[in-house]
Amino acid sequence: MSADAAVRPQLEAVFRAALAAVEPGAAVRRHVARDANGRLCVAGEPLAPGARLAVLAVGKAAAPMARALEEVAGEQIAAGLAIAPDAHALALERFEVCEASHPVPDARSERAARRAQQFVAATGADDVLVVLLSGGTSSLLSCPAPDLDLEDFARTTALLLEHAAAIDELNAVRKHLSAVAGGRLALQATAARVQVLTISDVLGDRLDTIGSGPFAADPTTYADALAVVDARGLRSRLPRRIRAHLEAGARGEREETPSGDDVRLQRVRHTLIASNAMALEAAGSAARELGLRAIRVTDGLRGEARAAGTHLAALCDAVSPGAPTLLLTGGETVVHVRGSGRGGRNQELALAAALTLAGRKGAALLAAGTDGTDGPTDAAGAWADGGTALRGAAAGVDAAGHLAANDAYAFFLREGGLLRTGPTHTNVMDLVLLLVGADRIESGRDASRPPRVESPGISSGEP
Repeated sequence: MSADAAVRPQLEAVFRAALAAVEPGAAVRRHVARDANGRLCVAGEPLAPGARLAVLAVGKAAAPMARALEEVAGEQIAAGLAIAPDAHALALERFEVCEASHPVPDARSERAARRAQQFVAATGADDVLVVLLSGGTSSLLSCPAPDLDLEDFARTTALLLEHAAAIDELNAVRKHLSAVAGGRLALQATAARVQVLTISDVLGDRLDTIGSGPFAADPTTYADALAVVDARGLRSRLPRRIRAHLEAGARGEREETPSGDDVRLQRVRHTLIASNAMALEAAGSAARELGLRAIRVTDGLRGEARAAGTHLAALCDAVSPGAPTLLLTGGETVVHVRGSGRGGRNQELALAAALTLAGRKGAALLAAGTDGTDGPTDAAGAWADGGTALRGAAAGVDAAGHLAANDAYAFFLREGGLLRTGPTHTNVMDLVLLLVGADRIESGRDASRPPRVESPGISSGEP
């Protein structure tokens, strides 16, 4: 391992601290508790004594959120349904548990969506419907509009992902192809009160974009959905029924999703309980505890992953000499697929950064998804430093060639820079940590000493 790679324990400790701050169970317990009189309070609002809860949990964090609510609410949970991606489910006592597909939906996703429709429609007028919502919901609840089928829905999702549609753009389209997204699931609920506790995995924490907003008002229209498609020249490539559906909606022949002035949504209250900004705040505190200067750059990182990696690595030149400095960045980039390789946005970002950092001493970068997943791979992300490209060459892989082929995973697998965490059961987009001046860290200080936090276990993925 190179001298630069010796700073990995520090970056890993900071990443763990960020994950701990947005751990779903803890986030739920901060917003669901019993008051001095034993009454259950949700998002600061006390419920009537003995109020029955119907709880719908959906997303990558569904299981730990549901388990935390079980611990607090206990027998007040009259019915529960948890829908999670493969490998994200946990054993629960008061919930029916379903697994479905992410990021491209399959038949299980449609079945899960229809089960969710049945569940919210079965709530009583005096019940409180509590919704635990997190990233991944858009795919997990994929119930196409009546004139569409799941195969076309999935093909459209895959096409937009291949052409680097941002999550808000992708969801603008999906909301207008779905029977549950864009506030439509809220309209099917019969409970007089709906409390939505949300973990955000989108830029700006927009309620209509998180999970395609099944309980939120939707500011987008059919025309907006078509604009997303047309901006990428994809209208002619859409499945025929999808294109016809969107065009009919833009002509006013389909009912729009409910907007902000729809009185039917007035009984719904959303509360944000975890976000990328919260993770970055915790990462900064952990970095300072390790003796590093911490600078939060942005929680709005977006755009092409390889461009972001190049630009972030170039920030090394903007850091003034002095104490070792950790630049903290969060958000979500996209990958425009040009080659036939394998990887994810964080691995691609890290590989582009490695080319800019090549030969540089004292700089190291970690880019990783907080959900533990980066693209269709078993890695959460990857490391990069001044020696990454050289180590790759020694292992028989070329950094520039693999980047051109969108094949970052194969490069880092050979080079040794993958970070594997397994599912973290949370999701607040991605974190990019860039340490500058690692060569100025005082000798003898224990660089591997982690901050005093509790967090999910993580292991580096060097083969």
